[in-house]
Amino acid sequence: MDQAVSAGRARRRIDLALQGGGSHGAFTWGVLDRLLEEDDLEISGISGTSAGALNAGVLVTGLARGGPPQGRQALHDFWRDVSVSGQIFSPFPAHGRPPGGNFNFDQLPAYQWMNVFWRSFSPYEFNPLNLNPLRDVVRRHVDASVLKNCHRAAPRVHLFITATSVRTGQAHVFTGDELSEDALLASACLPFMFQAVEIDGEPYWDGGYVGNPAIFPLIYQTDALDVLLVKLNPLRREGTPRRSVEIIDRLSEITFNTSLMAEMRAIAFVSRLLREHRLDPGRYKDLRMHMIADDAGLLPFNASSKFNTDWGFLQKLCELGRSAADRWLREHKADLGVRSSLDIEREFLAKPLREEMAPVKARQQRPRTRSRRLIDGVKRLLGRRRT
Repeated sequence: MDQAVSAGRARRRIDLALQGGGSHGAFTWGVLDRLLEEDDLEISGISGTSAGALNAGVLVTGLARGGPPQGRQALHDFWRDVSVSGQIFSPFPAHGRPPGGNFNFDQLPAYQWMNVFWRSFSPYEFNPLNLNPLRDVVRRHVDASVLKNCHRAAPRVHLFITATSVRTGQAHVFTGDELSEDALLASACLPFMFQAVEIDGEPYWDGGYVGNPAIFPLIYQTDALDVLLVKLNPLRREGTPRRSVEIIDRLSEITFNTSLMAEMRAIAFVSRLLREHRLDPGRYKDLRMHMIADDAGLLPFNASSKFNTDWGFLQKLCELGRSAADRWLREHKADLGVRSSLDIEREFLAKPLREEMAPVKARQQRPRTRSRRLIDGVKRLLGRRRT
């Protein structure tokens, strides 16, 4: 970020956690565009998955080339290129605004046919040459040497890109010298559309299956205590899906949210234990969690719209992101460095932790076997994450 900050204004160091979500990543573009206007914010680390990883790679490239103004321009140019390339390679003849004017593709026969096609033929069969138009777009807008050195050069940003290991089913977090164009493409590799991305002989798929985004690298490998999550995927949808395409789309949303909800649960539990002096504050970070989202604004656009790269749609998503970030800055910027502005229990947990821990508190005079098991379980989870 800009080193010249007006006198008397303290710099606020934050980590960013960027979700994936196809073309809905343009919402994150808008959020970042607005945050980069704040000259007293300093980005310490970024954890990104899928579209979040692409946004992160483009952002650090722009920052390295010219600070926040170039970062904003780089994001604009990247998404403009995504739109142009998307119109060339889109499998949907009605690219842009389908009938009904809501940018969703699910009512198009072509979209329903493509869903059947993707589940009948693998990308190794219908795309044996492994053509991926996104590779050329990434190559035009991301500097691989910047990715590898962004944690060393000014402005220092620790970058973490999550992909799913096909062999182990676990998250692989690329950082430092591991970062590359292939790492970004692996993080955004939908297995029904693209062949697995091989890096050093290991195949990888979209990181959203195991970390959307992964929070744990920010816990262990950066010093900032404020983590700002940019959320794209709605946690809740009213009604029961009835059409097969609606069922598939909702299952995808649930799958891509599961890992985030598990990490949020662990973060909330550790924070509660730290406040109750049950964990050593010297070993565990009491994160201040924040979130920028707009479920109401994004809810009209279902999963099928994530394939829509119409420029008008991307601009609309960007404006939604800018507006959401502007609201958050007005209401919660003062919370940075002071307190969490995200109530994890209310947003992410169906059953608040206070209800789960109430029986434990009621039996504090008795052997705390259940409490001990809960604490030991969290420690084991965090220990695995650290490795």
